[in-house]
Amino acid sequence: MTDTAELRKIINESGFKYKFIAKSLGLTYYGLQRKIDNESEFKASEISALCRILNINSAKEKETIFLKN
Repeated sequence: MTDTAELRKIINESGFKYKFIAKSLGLTYYGLQRKIDNESEFKASEISALCRILNINSAKEKETIFLKN
């Protein structure tokens, strides 16, 4: 389960627009929002791409954001 608040914080701090991120991941804006809000799950490839875009390099940070229980 994704830590919605933490991921939104990182996206907002990055300066990237949600539409840009969605397009970069091959998603619609709505599709990205559903994944961030835990209405559907991110694929591993989407997590990797999102981490590259947002410069999330730490395994601990990835785990905190994408493996929240």
